Amino acid sequence: MEYVIVFLLIIVLVLLVINLFRRNDNSDMTERLGRFEVNITKEMNQDFSNLNDKMEQRLNAINDKVNERLDQNFEKTNKTFTSVLERLSKIDEAQKKIETLSSDIVSLQSILTDKKSRGIYGEVNLKHIMENVFGVNDKIYKLQYTLPNSTIADCVLYAPEPLGTIVIDSKFPLENYQMMVDKNLSSTERAMHEKQFKIDVRKHIDAISSKYIIPGVTAEQAIMFLPAEAIFAEINAYHSDILDYAYRKKVWICSPTTLISTLSVIQMIIKNIERDKYTSIIHEELNKLGLEFSRYKDRWDKLAKSIQTVNKDVENVHITTEKISKKFEIINQVEVAKLGDEEIEKTTESSK
Repeated sequence: MEYVIVFLLIIVLVLLVINLFRRNDNSDMTERLGRFEVNITKEMNQDFSNLNDKMEQRLNAINDKVNERLDQNFEKTNKTFTSVLERLSKIDEAQKKIETLSSDIVSLQSILTDKKSRGIYGEVNLKHIMENVFGVNDKIYKLQYTLPNSTIADCVLYAPEPLGTIVIDSKFPLENYQMMVDKNLSSTERAMHEKQFKIDVRKHIDAISSKYIIPGVTAEQAIMFLPAEAIFAEINAYHSDILDYAYRKKVWICSPTTLISTLSVIQMIIKNIERDKYTSIIHEELNKLGLEFSRYKDRWDKLAKSIQTVNKDVENVHITTEKISKKFEIINQVEVAKLGDEEIEKTTESSK
């Protein structure tokens, strides 16, 4: 743009000079200025043409760059849009799963509000734990077992002595626990529900201690299984008096995690006992094998002595055989003619 302005100024000056000289009626100068005007016009036209070409080239280059950038940005935008669509589809899928999970949680909550349903939930949870640890094995545990006092235990575990038969019963004190930890309630209401929660747990401990600990039939202890880790953690963290009460009543309180740990220890003890039992059997068989090997050694020693005696007899027979063979060789080497002359001489001497 600066060049254009300069050229325009030059043209204006030239025209002013031409007009000035024309007024002075100088024909020669007018002719020269005319030629100068023509030359300047040609040069300006050429410069304008060159400038126009350069501007066109620059504009084409800029247009190419702009198109290239637009293509790149369009490609990036397309990829971003595709990625956004994929993420939106995943978000939509996750949202559906969340809705399903929410409905499942709501249904679970509705199930847990009923005491009978909670009891079934605890029994099923206990069954899964027993099967995961011991497998399906009636020799180690039994579910829904009827005791001699006609009470039905959720599970009995045939633990090795001195433990014996351990009864495991599932309890789920939920209502007052939920009220106790509800932050929307006042401190007075929460304290009231906490007191009631302790009463509920003590009742469960008393029931297990009175029903499932039978001298001479079951072990001296029983297990109260709490299907909720939160309730177990609450008791262990803030209610040590309940633990002391359970200890006095000889009732062990277990959550799913601690029950699995306890059963794993019992399983290891059972395996060690089985291993020790088989070890004693192997030891007994080894002792029997030792006696048999001792008999085998005595018989082998006797056989070895017999073989040595036979070997000596064989050597003696071999020596006698060698001697007889040598005698036969000597006899075979004697000349029969010489033997005949010697016999004649012996006859003559005897006749004289």
